[in-house]
Amino acid sequence: MTEENQRRVVSVIVINEASVLSRITDLFSGRGYNITSLTVAPIPDSRYSRLTIVTAGSVRVIEQITKQLHKLIPVLRVYEHEDMVEKEMAMIKIPITENLSDINILCEAYNGKIVNTGENTIIAIVTDEPKRIDNFLNAIKRYNPKEIVRSGAVALER
Repeated sequence: MTEENQRRVVSVIVINEASVLSRITDLFSGRGYNITSLTVAPIPDSRYSRLTIVTAGSVRVIEQITKQLHKLIPVLRVYEHEDMVEKEMAMIKIPITENLSDINILCEAYNGKIVNTGENTIIAIVTDEPKRIDNFLNAIKRYNPKEIVRSGAVALER
C-alpha cells in the first residue's frame, strides 16, 4: 500500500434506524471505495449506533468520504481515528486431536484462550490488534484449524 493509499479507520455515530447501514455502504460503493472491515453495534443506553469502518485511501479521499457521510441525515458524528486503541477478535475451531497445551499457550500470547471443548473440536478465541491477529492466524495454521471466524475492527480514540 502506498503512502497515498493507506489503511484508515473511520467511526460514524448514527441514529439506530432501518436502512442507515445500507445508505452508508451505498455511499462507499457508489464512489468505488472498498470497505475492508465493518463493525456495527448499538451504543448502550442510547438510540444510537457506532459503525467502525476500515478502508484505504489518501487523506483527500478520506476527507471526501467524511464530508459525504456528514450529509446523510441519520449521521451525527464522523471522525477518522488518529490516536486510537484498535482491537479485533478471531474464533478458531481446531480438532481435539491437536496439542491443547500448545494451542492454549499460543492463544494466551494473543490475549486469548480456549473457550469451548466439544467431542471432536475445541474453540479458541483471541482479541488483539489487527496485525497481531494476522500473525496469530498464520501461527495457528500448524494446528489444522477447521474453521476461522474473524470480527471487524473496533476502535476508540485515546
